[in-house]
Amino acid sequence: MKKLEKTKDELRPEYRREDFGKMVRGKYAKQCKAASNVVVLDPEVAKAFPNGHAVNEALLGLLEIAKSAGLTPRATRTSRK
Repeated sequence: MKKLEKTKDELRPEYRREDFGKMVRGKYAKQCKAASNVVVLDPEVAKAFPNGHAVNEALLGLLEIAKSAGLTPRATRTSRK
């Protein structure tokens, strides 16, 4: 596999900066943050669970226990109008 040549941090001659319009740093940061669902685990917790699937299984099991013990709110029925 060939190594890629390091490129300069400049536009190619066929492009002009004016062609791209105004650029805004972090324009979509708020949307990305709202759409992501990332949780950072403490190191001790991360050692106990090898992957995301194991974490999800444990949390779903805990949720079932909480539901059976009546610790979580049940869905309420909405009246039809």
